[in-house]
Amino acid sequence: MPKRTGPGAGGDASTVRDVAARAGVSASTVSRVLGGTYPVAAATRARVLRAMRELDYVVNAHARALGGATNKTVAFVVDDVTGPFYAHIARGVEEQAAAEGRLCMLCTTHGDPQRVLAVVETMREQRADAVIVVGGAWDDKAYHQRMTHFAHALDRAGSRLVLVGRPPLGPGVPATVVDYDNEGGAFAMTTHLLSGGHRRIAYLGRISGLSTSSQRIRGFTRAHELLGLAPDPELIMDGAFTRSYGYRAAHALLASGREFTAVFAATDMIAAGVVQALREAGRRIPDDIAVAGYDDIPLAKDVHPALTTVNVPQEELGRSAVRLALHRTELADSQHLVLGTHVVLRDSTRRPGD
Repeated sequence: MPKRTGPGAGGDASTVRDVAARAGVSASTVSRVLGGTYPVAAATRARVLRAMRELDYVVNAHARALGGATNKTVAFVVDDVTGPFYAHIARGVEEQAAAEGRLCMLCTTHGDPQRVLAVVETMREQRADAVIVVGGAWDDKAYHQRMTHFAHALDRAGSRLVLVGRPPLGPGVPATVVDYDNEGGAFAMTTHLLSGGHRRIAYLGRISGLSTSSQRIRGFTRAHELLGLAPDPELIMDGAFTRSYGYRAAHALLASGREFTAVFAATDMIAAGVVQALREAGRRIPDDIAVAGYDDIPLAKDVHPALTTVNVPQEELGRSAVRLALHRTELADSQHLVLGTHVVLRDSTRRPGD
């Protein structure tokens, strides 16, 4: 029996030669079996695999990467997986990845664009089958150029960059885009509030330079313009997509003395904080102030009153991202998918005076 070698006794090349000797084939044939990129006769492949088992051979991930093979994983890159919105997309990714025989690797970035770039680079080196980046994109030229570079690098490596809930990088960039009608959802929700008689609508949760926020603001503004109205700039407030921000912003809005009859929160998490602040201030929802959110996370049904919101098909975003990326050859004409959104009416909105 040939002596088994390892990193401390000659490295991966010797180990490949050991497998080749046991199977009675060349080292290059073993490499082809490992890489899976060249045809090998079934009988020969069986001999190589049997030799690997007998020698307890473990494939070195770096050596496989050099050979051009992927590692049967899908990377899921997200700001913060504890957020319900991201968690439900992650569920869709994991379920579809499992159905496709892939492992799902979770990577968090904590909202740092530079960390996004670092994670994508690491996943490129690891030869993940797909690198799925979730959440809004930042309006930054250097960041955009770097992501475009990684899209091409991943493509050359046989992998795929997938953008979920963010715009395409531009013509000719080899990336899969799975988006949802973000602006349309905000337009529909604002139209619902305006049609209910509200004319002083506060928008809480604008984030400058973030595509998600910019799209929702466009929908909010466009709905006003359609009726010949203009939203009051003083009622559009900047802030993070968090419950604590919604709570603080609602208190600040009440203290400012500005008139408003409805709040459109950029996310359901913000809306939950708004509801808490308004109730503490003795304001009735929706009798005094209507409140609407965005995302339709489970929390929207649990707050009191139940929250009118915009439904985003979160799990389907995740499933579609994996499916389109792994089957991009046969689904070449479907690499930019936009899923629909719709308003879900619940108890937190009502026509003033009803």
